[in-house]
Amino acid sequence: MHTYKKFLLAAAATLVMSANAMAAEKLRMGIEAAYPPFNNKDASGNVVGFDKDIGDALCAKMKVECSVVTSDWDGIIPALNAKKFDFLVSSLSITDERKQAVDFTDPYYSNKLQFIAPKNVDFKTDKDSLKGKVIGTQRATLAGTYLEDNYSGVDIKLYDTQENAYLDLVSGRIDGILADKYVQYEWLKSKDGMNYEFKGEPVMDSDKIGIAVRKGDTKLRDDLNKALAEIKADGTYKKINDKYFPFSIE
Repeated sequence: MHTYKKFLLAAAATLVMSANAMAAEKLRMGIEAAYPPFNNKDASGNVVGFDKDIGDALCAKMKVECSVVTSDWDGIIPALNAKKFDFLVSSLSITDERKQAVDFTDPYYSNKLQFIAPKNVDFKTDKDSLKGKVIGTQRATLAGTYLEDNYSGVDIKLYDTQENAYLDLVSGRIDGILADKYVQYEWLKSKDGMNYEFKGEPVMDSDKIGIAVRKGDTKLRDDLNKALAEIKADGTYKKINDKYFPFSIE
């Protein structure tokens, strides 16, 4: 009987260890889900987009089960640090300010900032020409910071989502938008965006986008970096890239 009890205790301990191991193999990825084509929701409410596909591919390489947790953009880094999710794959620019709050992986794509405005408008993008104009951009983004730091005399209107900036552009409430080129590239192909175009050259062409983890979470960061290198090497990254863009954004 005593031996049987030992067996039961050992078996129970094994089950607990197995359960803990299984629990450790589950990760949550944080995504805004309002920034197409990088992240959005489809008609059924499922999160889709380039960021989601990259996150899924990385989880497959790491052999972990991942779920999606959505968050408003304004609070997305605080949500990561509050442990609402484990890593953040939501087109987050790597900046010195953000490095104080989170740790970043290697970049998983590169972006540029560029203005868009109506096709039939002579819209010059130099600082003097933009004085007095109303320019929209999403709040707490690299584009917003760039406008505030470099364009004095411009009326900057901040939006909670990129989609709301587009709505005001179409309605004539703002003169133009500064945002990520590849996000605007997608919108310009849409019915709403067909009467608009890129203006001038990109004002910043070295925007590196990374995956964020909590400060000190070096194992997860290293695992993500290893998986990122693997999906780039085996062609998975290119397949995802080509699904959304006819050119490389790496």
